[in-house]
Amino acid sequence: MSAIALQLCGSLIAILLVSWLARIMGLGGDIRLRNVDEVRELARVANITFEPIDIAIDRAGIGALLRDSAGRIMLVRRHGVNFAARLLTSHHGSRLDRNLLTIASGERMFGAVTLDLGSEAQVWAGSLRRLEGSAW
Repeated sequence: MSAIALQLCGSLIAILLVSWLARIMGLGGDIRLRNVDEVRELARVANITFEPIDIAIDRAGIGALLRDSAGRIMLVRRHGVNFAARLLTSHHGSRLDRNLLTIASGERMFGAVTLDLGSEAQVWAGSLRRLEGSAW
């Protein structure tokens, strides 16, 4: 066998081994929010004092908006292979486009996310407008 064929076989075996290890370790999965209970638990882990009374999950499961009885709004979104949550303090950087609501947390590393909330998008946009901060 020539050196090139051996190198090709070795590379292929290494790629398959790394792929197998990644699958065994659960890396690189396409995580999605599945239900309201999962979103509640993520919110509870992020902020023990936040008790959501209203939850809207993105149709694709990449994020959710939660509101508590005090009117605070929390954004839960996919961040890498995990989910992260932030309490929103302003509606600055938010934009409504039919059923899509784009929300910027104000943190550069957290970034913005566009959620498909269906007919609930307009209701949540109204809730965001009530937050302190810059004009819509």
